[in-house]
Amino acid sequence: MPRITPDFDGQTVITTFEVTPGTAHDVLDLLTEAWAQVISRQAGCLGGAIHLNDAQTRIATYSQWRDRRDYQAMLRDPEMRRRNREIHGMCKSFEPVMYEVQSVHP
Repeated sequence: MPRITPDFDGQTVITTFEVTPGTAHDVLDLLTEAWAQVISRQAGCLGGAIHLNDAQTRIATYSQWRDRRDYQAMLRDPEMRRRNREIHGMCKSFEPVMYEVQSVHP
């Protein structure tokens, strides 16, 4: 399970997917399956979450990794590459961005 703390020294990745209300739940299903069957089993994966906006036009995923290399290795996994092609084919756009925690506010 991800923990957001100011001293986290791993890699945080937030990915946004632009979808339509008609494809949002299909993409959610594919992302959920990818997390259960591939992503969560990768070395260095600390956890993540999937979010859907109210209009069902954006999905955001949040993931934490031991380090950047672990995240990049997951992206190179042949099964994940196949799944990413399928997921991205259903999206208008997607954007993964790597972040570092700067501060946390209770």
